[in-house]
Amino acid sequence: MIKKWSFYTSLTIIIVFLSSGFKPFDVDANLWFLVNDSDATHYLYPSQKQTDYTHLSVPYTGKFFIGYKEAIAFKESQGKYKKINSLGYMGKYQFGKETLKTVGIHDSGRFLNSPGMQERAFVALLAKNKSELKDIIEKYEGQIISGIHITESGILAAAHLGGVGSVKKFFRNKGSRYYRDAYGTSIRSYMRDFGGYETSGIVADSNANVN
Repeated sequence: MIKKWSFYTSLTIIIVFLSSGFKPFDVDANLWFLVNDSDATHYLYPSQKQTDYTHLSVPYTGKFFIGYKEAIAFKESQGKYKKINSLGYMGKYQFGKETLKTVGIHDSGRFLNSPGMQERAFVALLAKNKSELKDIIEKYEGQIISGIHITESGILAAAHLGGVGSVKKFFRNKGSRYYRDAYGTSIRSYMRDFGGYETSGIVADSNANVN
């Protein structure tokens, strides 16, 4: 009788112990995930400190498209949606008014105040430029020109800086001439610095716009 009582007592203790081990913790989700509502795209991070990732073997943004657009944005405006430079170029990706018109935007004020529109405009311009530079990409991708390993993402970044025409001239002259913007930044540097990113998801479309 005593042995049976001891068995059931022990069994009860084990069940209570295991049950408490699987009890969910009362943790506020905001301590574990950060959602930045000020941006058009919401990013979820398991930590609010980017430095927590510096020693990981997986990329933070890496060479994915998100890393590509954020790297260009930082170079252009430090990622500021409402930045206007001394030449009147606007937003996170520094669009000029004439370039905005090519992707269907005619209200620069609305554009400047809409992060979502700015993100769509960047993708639309990539699609248009990819369409216009399709032959260049197919011909030169993978080659080394003027010391630069040519990639699609690098070509598209250079076109964002200097326009399609400048990129075509660069290849026509085999990279021997340097084409720069008003601040002295060369399309060669963009082709080098933003090469090797994932841009295959951008579909070439000569009629791309934000709508």
